Amino acid sequence: MAEVKAVLLDLGNVLVFHDNALLFARLGACARMSAPEVAQRLMGAGWTEANRGTLDAEGIRKSVCGALGLTLPMAEFAPLWSSHFTTHEAVLPRVESLIGRVKLVLVSNTNALHAAYLRPRLPLLQRFDALVMSCEVGFVKPEPDIYRIALERAGVEPHEAAFFDDLPEFVEAADALGLRGQLFTTAAAFDAQLTRLGL
Repeated sequence: MAEVKAVLLDLGNVLVFHDNALLFARLGACARMSAPEVAQRLMGAGWTEANRGTLDAEGIRKSVCGALGLTLPMAEFAPLWSSHFTTHEAVLPRVESLIGRVKLVLVSNTNALHAAYLRPRLPLLQRFDALVMSCEVGFVKPEPDIYRIALERAGVEPHEAAFFDDLPEFVEAADALGLRGQLFTTAAAFDAQLTRLGL
């Protein structure tokens, strides 16, 4: 088996947890509606467009507030929109131990506001070799191009890269391109997976 020269990591539910139910509840409290109703209204509020980068920060605010009948200025909306994140502290030391041993690349479906919120709260990202965020490259997982961009920035062939994501369909898409897809579940399982990969 070829040596693993790059580790590609998802962001949500890998490096940080995101509790969408909490987000919907908090937005619902502002909009005076239930969390399920918020979720339903936001289904068509431009999630993919935001992740693809065709909606910028102001576009996201207008889309979400419009869907919920809210009139929140950006100073109030931005922190609320990102209030459902918590850092996955248990996994960060293991990721940090990979620095200098392999190329580290983030591969995330995210939007401009979440990216802006998380970058300063995850200083470890500054030590990654590349950050491939969907809103900045214009492609979203499971589209092949986002994986190809990550591989190009890591400077490795697909079989030399391990890709970790919490969503099976994104792992399967990586496998189809020849990467070593790994389903992320817990920090302990991640540690065992890295060990099996020789890391």
